[in-house]
Amino acid sequence: MITRYTRPEAVAIWSQDTKYKIWFEIEAHAATKMAELGVIPHDAAEAIWAKGKDATFDADRIDEIERTTKHDVIAFLTHVAEIVGDEARFLHQGMTSSDVLDTCFAVQLARSSDLLLAGVDRVLAALETRAKEHKYTVCVGRSHGIHAEPVTFGLKLAGYHAEWQRARRRLVTAREEIATCAISGAVGTFANVSPEVEQYVADQMGLAVEPVSTQVIPRDRHAAYFAALGVIASSIERLATEIRHLQRTEVLEAEEFFDKGQKGSSAMPHKRNPILTENLTGLARLVRSSVVPAMENVALWHERDISHSSVERGIGPDATVHLDFALHRLAGVVERMNIYPENMQKNMDRLGGLVFSQRVMLALTHHGISREDAYAAVQENAMKVWRGEGRFIDFLKADERVTLPDADLEALFDIGYHTKNVDVIFNRVFGG
Repeated sequence: MITRYTRPEAVAIWSQDTKYKIWFEIEAHAATKMAELGVIPHDAAEAIWAKGKDATFDADRIDEIERTTKHDVIAFLTHVAEIVGDEARFLHQGMTSSDVLDTCFAVQLARSSDLLLAGVDRVLAALETRAKEHKYTVCVGRSHGIHAEPVTFGLKLAGYHAEWQRARRRLVTAREEIATCAISGAVGTFANVSPEVEQYVADQMGLAVEPVSTQVIPRDRHAAYFAALGVIASSIERLATEIRHLQRTEVLEAEEFFDKGQKGSSAMPHKRNPILTENLTGLARLVRSSVVPAMENVALWHERDISHSSVERGIGPDATVHLDFALHRLAGVVERMNIYPENMQKNMDRLGGLVFSQRVMLALTHHGISREDAYAAVQENAMKVWRGEGRFIDFLKADERVTLPDADLEALFDIGYHTKNVDVIFNRVFGG
């Protein structure tokens, strides 16, 4: 992973120390249940816990052993035997390496999900605070990047909040689906290990039991998980892209906070660049790059192969750690974002009232004019404003096809008409 874009708590989940601790816990919990079932001696299970619980597993030593065994789990078990002693021969009874690897991966993804959920919650809190702060701050809405009709900046952010509510629900579902345990032995038949051992390990590790593991946990679960992360990454990019557009010099309705002492360009001292949201756009692409490989991992040969293994060793830490970082970076951007209502009003006024064109057209239809004729009259006058020839309302008043009284026409330019349902939308998003 790229350490520049990491937080220590996320990286720690994927460290060698954490991995080997989880591996040991899986093996030791299995031994405890096997002893209860009479498969191995009780004193052996107790010795395994006593000698291994607080042990420091030497990653370098495990790597050294693996250079000979060419098998990471065997290398680990060999090292554990060096620590535990003779009782270690009762470890891994009836188990296969995938029981350890897949269950550990589930634990790591579940723990990562908890960090990601905390990040999503921070984004949600930031969006809610800023949305309510600017609930009635009017700005122009844009379609195709072109001025459309008035909205409020609060409504913009409320829309993103609703999207992030969906993101949270997807992540909760993804966590639930990925948090499964498999301790079923070779080809998943429980021939040499009891299903009771699997259930016990699952309970101890905070996981559910995989109904049919075939020796590996089916990878449709992982595909759904990384797909959920990919959608969240896209939501990050959508909000980041909006902020980048709003920070353009010609718009400048909002911008990233610019810290004292910060430099925008090595060449141009005047620059204030949207570097954080540009970075988020790139990180979103990085997270999404895990989705297709996760999909391709679903189709394994027969009861198992390891074509998925090398992929997951990369995308597991990369996607979760970088998404964790991106979530907190995004939340920080929203929390500290500079917002400029005065520029929003200036931009609203740039086209001399054209944002009210639909309301004028509809009023004309209610005044007895066909929709086609009303559209033509409004559009012709609007094009004059686009060419910089004058104000929209003045052209409308001078057009004999526009039969509305001047007072009624002026009333159509009331901004409150476009904000009258803000409360309705806010109640839908944030509750009453």
